[in-house]
Amino acid sequence: MAMTEKIMWKVYAGVAGAVTTIVTQKLVTKVWEATTGDIPPDPNDPEVPLTKALIWAGASGLGVGMAQLVMNRVVHQRWMANYNHAGPGKLRSKLT
Repeated sequence: MAMTEKIMWKVYAGVAGAVTTIVTQKLVTKVWEATTGDIPPDPNDPEVPLTKALIWAGASGLGVGMAQLVMNRVVHQRWMANYNHAGPGKLRSKLT
């Protein structure tokens, strides 16, 4: 694999990951506000109840994690469609 493909992969995956994280965090915040009618708590604020902080941390972490998983799969599929081989970040499973 050429060095330019490795650089393209890092830029492509990095930009897609950053955009996905920002958009998902905004979406999770909006869903929290719509559901609770309140702004998301600061988990580091000692005056925020622990259960509320844990629920917010779990919800935002789960949302971003799932979005990153979907984004990684889409990036790999698009790379395969464009270049007809796995991208540099693609790890082959030995279990299949």
